[in-house]
Amino acid sequence: MPTSTLNRPVFFTASAIIVLLALVGVVYPDDSARIFSAVQGFVLETFGWFYLLAVGILVVTVLFLAVSRYGTLKLGPDDSEPDYPYVSWLAMLFAAGMGIGLMFYAVAEPILHYSVPPEEAPGSFAAARQAMSIVYFHWGIHAWAIYAVVGLSLAYFSFRYNLPLTIRAGFYPLIRERIYGPIGHAVDIFAICGTMFGIATSLGLGVLQINAGLNYLVGVPQTPWIQVGLIALVMAMATASVVSGLDKGIRRLSEGNLLLAIVLMLFVLVVGPTEFLFRAFVQNTGTYLSGFVERTFKLYAYEPKNWISDWTLFYWAWWISWSPFVGMFIARISRGRTVREFVVGVLFVPSAFTFFWMTVFGNTAISLDMGPAAGAIARAVGEDISVSLFQFFEYLPWTLVTSTLSCALVAVFFVTSADSGSMVIDTIAAGGNSNTPVWQRIYWCALEGLVAAALLLAGGLGALQTMTLITALPFAFILLLLAFGLVRGMRADMARLTAHREARPAIRARSAGWQARLGAILHQPTKRDILAFIERTARPALEEVCRELNKRGLDAATERDEDGGATLTVRSEATRNFVYGVNPAARPAMVFSAADASRPEARREQVWAARTAFSDGTRGYDVADFSRDDLISDVLAQFERYRVLTQAPSTSLYTGSPDPAPAT
Repeated sequence: MPTSTLNRPVFFTASAIIVLLALVGVVYPDDSARIFSAVQGFVLETFGWFYLLAVGILVVTVLFLAVSRYGTLKLGPDDSEPDYPYVSWLAMLFAAGMGIGLMFYAVAEPILHYSVPPEEAPGSFAAARQAMSIVYFHWGIHAWAIYAVVGLSLAYFSFRYNLPLTIRAGFYPLIRERIYGPIGHAVDIFAICGTMFGIATSLGLGVLQINAGLNYLVGVPQTPWIQVGLIALVMAMATASVVSGLDKGIRRLSEGNLLLAIVLMLFVLVVGPTEFLFRAFVQNTGTYLSGFVERTFKLYAYEPKNWISDWTLFYWAWWISWSPFVGMFIARISRGRTVREFVVGVLFVPSAFTFFWMTVFGNTAISLDMGPAAGAIARAVGEDISVSLFQFFEYLPWTLVTSTLSCALVAVFFVTSADSGSMVIDTIAAGGNSNTPVWQRIYWCALEGLVAAALLLAGGLGALQTMTLITALPFAFILLLLAFGLVRGMRADMARLTAHREARPAIRARSAGWQARLGAILHQPTKRDILAFIERTARPALEEVCRELNKRGLDAATERDEDGGATLTVRSEATRNFVYGVNPAARPAMVFSAADASRPEARREQVWAARTAFSDGTRGYDVADFSRDDLISDVLAQFERYRVLTQAPSTSLYTGSPDPAPAT
């Protein structure tokens, strides 16, 4: 393994920014709360509208990509197959929706919206309905649309164009090779900073809840220094997993944790008001959908409320900060999926599970607070949000067991989030290289813990939220550009696919006279004929082009395929390789009787062709009647199209011309 894979400008600049922002809280502890509050107020007052507008645009863009013709494009070559079966892929998306946030806010947020609603009377049935609608809005499709933009961009340009698995890859349609320069570095730096503070916020929430659980179970005091000690302990466990290489063990632990979380949810469903919860789930979904558009753009412009800043805008910033983390995960598991499959799976599978989770915990908590608790849960949550889950369990059977299980669940989510987060940040800081030395992941893992601890000491949860808001602001602009780049890239690919579906070569074969043409029409080539053509004409033509390319400093090579085909490859480090292959391909001959048509395809006469193949897997065309000079001309024409896509200035591309993209 290499001793270092650092992209130095990204690594050192991002580290400096993170440390500088965290030091503000350490060096000026007394003034930190005031500073953070002032900065948060400025960001929300000045740019709050932008957060809502940006997320609304991302939702519309993702849905448009799914329902439009672009939905048929694949995240990888056109002939690629998904890496995971559909059910397994959905299960992994399902797992991606779980985390510390759902444990921390499952009871707290519904109760707070119910007891301190933005519009309805506190503690009323109307407030309960609105509370669950707001919870769905904060944890539903909008959050996953943010993740989907990042995941789509990473998967599309990495798997389809062989670009590095970093955020900068999504800017390739806009700035071309400059993604490897200062602009690309800046994009990755913002991604690292946003992810760092987003994860730090989640770790802060986790440690607050662990501390509250330990206080409830064994009387451990709830103090900042206890929380820092818990951060150190859990981060040590995360670091141990990095050092010992227990990725498989941690993955199994995560899967087991997910199963335990589902068991906990089913327990609450069974011992709680089961029938009411199913009815509430249906009605909550309807209320959420009916107000989807209005709430997407609702800023309370005419009746200003601090509520929008404390909740919706914080959530949007939090999801934006987490988007590189979750986006990279869903990109890695989605190779071979179509854009439509990706969007439908990513938007609706995790959202549906989250909605049911929030209904089970949130509606049960509200029902208990209206009934036997007589407002005690709402009062406890109002005093300390981190105790909400444990206060809730007091009104259900097996309180000690469920509270202990909840502490363990949060702790494991804490460990896996820190371990996975350090891996994602390390990949971005290494320019997309996932084969990095252990010390780099340890560095980011330790920095996550130090940042979370420093901000907790400086201003508690408010400081963590403020840093999330600040670092998410520039990344919101980046997300909009990623969405724009996706549309431009897909437009070019769709134009190329349209041209390829016509199965036409870039040049026409020179005519050898009408008698020869008639002979070609009447003669149906056999496999032997096609293999002879490839060996005598196609292979020498490709080898001649290969030699000339090598003379001109390009890394080109030819190879003999197992089926007798020949392939020319021109390797590229910046984007996907250029490939021009000529392979034997068969199809059943035309039939002119019912008896012939009823025969199995394997028993029908076969017509053979010398069909071209390209790096994106698109269906080629027959070149069996080409001479060597014809074939060389076609290779050069296709190579020219490839160069147009990969090296021409962005202003000359995507102009709507019939074939702006290469046939590779």
